[in-house]
Amino acid sequence: MQHVSAVRQRNAGSGWGTVFWLLGACMMLYLIGPLVYFLFVLPWPSVPPALSDPDAVQAFITSATSATIATALIALFGVPLGYVLARFSFPGKSIVSVAIYLPLVFPPVVSGIILLVLFGPYGLIGAPLANAGWEVDDTLAGIVLAQIFVAAPFVIVAARSAFESIDPQLERVGATLGRTRWSLFWRVSLPLARRGIVAGLILAWMRALGEFGATVVLAYHPYTIPCIPLSSCPAPVSRVRCRWRCSRWVLASSLLAG
Repeated sequence: MQHVSAVRQRNAGSGWGTVFWLLGACMMLYLIGPLVYFLFVLPWPSVPPALSDPDAVQAFITSATSATIATALIALFGVPLGYVLARFSFPGKSIVSVAIYLPLVFPPVVSGIILLVLFGPYGLIGAPLANAGWEVDDTLAGIVLAQIFVAAPFVIVAARSAFESIDPQLERVGATLGRTRWSLFWRVSLPLARRGIVAGLILAWMRALGEFGATVVLAYHPYTIPCIPLSSCPAPVSRVRCRWRCSRWVLASSLLAG
């Protein structure tokens, strides 16, 4: 009797497993299909010149450098914020939790305008810096600021979820052994949450690498991978041809990154 019940459960699980595989395959096909078709119709003879173009190489270096700096700063400030949201209760916590998601809701260009109003040469923070000779717009610092704004939510949300998945009792046990909150964070919470945090950091780095809207508004120069195609499209070029040229630039730079 138990054997029959086990067989039925196994058959039922196998049926649902097939459904999951089919649904997952549909999503994967949708994500990979356009890329495969694009690679099929891409004029490959034009790829090597694009890869060796000094502008493309410099754009990739700028994008990789700025994305790495932005991700490091996000880790430095975002992971502690995720820990605070996961472990502490304070007035306005719900407002902070909602505010974290706003950069994901805003169109990237709107995010760039918001940052420009604050960090631009006439902004609240940008004006004093500009008077001191430290302009943020059209610099690598502006690119990093734009990337942090749009990519930070990935790390904060991932870190908060990772810390919330850890049993608080583990920290309480450590506290009874005389461990400080700082020691518990480094020796207990952070090691247990590292996989979720690393996943968030990877997402943030990739998001920062491909950021266009906020970057092009706040810091159009130096060129990054998403911004440089615009400089290669003169005014007389039609929109369709410009889009095609831009797509080749981005793909060539992505191949260079790989």
